[in-house]
Amino acid sequence: MKPSRGSPNKAGLPAAYRRLQLQLGKVGWVALGSLVERSKPGQGGPRYQWSRRVGYKTVTVALSAEQYSWLKEALANQHKAWDLLSQMQKLTLQYMWKRLPGPSRRKRLSKKTLGLN
Repeated sequence: MKPSRGSPNKAGLPAAYRRLQLQLGKVGWVALGSLVERSKPGQGGPRYQWSRRVGYKTVTVALSAEQYSWLKEALANQHKAWDLLSQMQKLTLQYMWKRLPGPSRRKRLSKKTLGLN
């Protein structure tokens, strides 16, 4: 099947989109979950915990200080990746709505409906 002129796989991407792709490529290790640093007096110093969903259950494990700091950066990278992907999705929709023909409509679609807000 021959790709259409507006195929998402074409190399002619807008500059803003290419910049986001480059930034996404520079994101390091990623991880999901949440971290907790617990420090109560008299209990042997700080303790670190990582919680995440595995299937339908929440799993929590103890971490060393080194694991905690490394995983903290990986979690921040995950949030950065989500933000970049969200921006890329918005640009994708803007491109599609502006450049590709759509069906005739009785009234204009809102930005919320178009996914542009």
